[in-house]
Amino acid sequence: MKRLALTAALLCGAALYSSSALAQPAPPTAPAEANVPLAQKVGHYDPARTRQISAVHEGAGTMNFGPIMGANALSTNLIFLHRGVIHPHSGIGQHFHNHCEEMFVIFDDTAQFTINGRTSQLTGTWGAPDRMGSAHGVYNPTDHDIEWMNINVGMSKVYDNFDLKDDRVGAPLDKVPQFVTMHLDRSLLKPVEGEPGVSRRRALGPAVFFTPWSFVDHLLIQPGAALPATTDRDMSAAYYVMSGDGSATVNGETVAIKKGDAVPVDLGQTKSFKAGTQPLELMVIGVARDMEAKEAFMADPKNAF
Repeated sequence: MKRLALTAALLCGAALYSSSALAQPAPPTAPAEANVPLAQKVGHYDPARTRQISAVHEGAGTMNFGPIMGANALSTNLIFLHRGVIHPHSGIGQHFHNHCEEMFVIFDDTAQFTINGRTSQLTGTWGAPDRMGSAHGVYNPTDHDIEWMNINVGMSKVYDNFDLKDDRVGAPLDKVPQFVTMHLDRSLLKPVEGEPGVSRRRALGPAVFFTPWSFVDHLLIQPGAALPATTDRDMSAAYYVMSGDGSATVNGETVAIKKGDAVPVDLGQTKSFKAGTQPLELMVIGVARDMEAKEAFMADPKNAF
């Protein structure tokens, strides 16, 4: 019963979303919230609205988190984005995902990431994708809260997990991670040809994932610069604002965005982003229409990087 309660809390973003909503697939060919204004679709991270949860996946200590994007945000198989903090000497216990993929991200701090029983301590802004059929966990070894994010994409809209009752406290550390990692660092970005003031890097390409999850990009838009409008009928995306401010335009609707916001862009929607008074730093999670669309995306060499 305890395991079921913890799983429900993680799935539902501390009970802010219902498990029934997550279990129902959205229509695959239409925007999941087609008639909802963009301003209502954009997720906002508000620490005051998060809930404290203990022993998440039977891990150590406590953390605070809540959803910023749910399963109905996109018609593709994005299941959720969660945002919160892991409290000192706390973490998420190691657990398997067999029909979905998940990635914990730590922002500008130190954490111990585990994949399939191997653990490494990383400092900076890092993620470690837990690919389908693998197990993962994370632990905060510091004396302060660390900023945390969770991304989940499935073979369907249905989440799954199997807990190992392993909190990873005191786990031996590998100097070199024995698993795939994602490092987001502005120094690694490269200017985008033909887009003045825009730098980009593909942090994770399509070959990393087994689900329709297709990429994670890191973007930086300088004040006054913009991403030109583009449309992709086979690729949806969630744009998370890591820092800065600006605006997002989707299908002609424009909203102001700032740090902690998450903007859903569904299949076939036209989108553009513009920086405001500060550089606009984005993490972009791309999810293909289906596996056939992902295979076509992956077959084009330019999409690997």
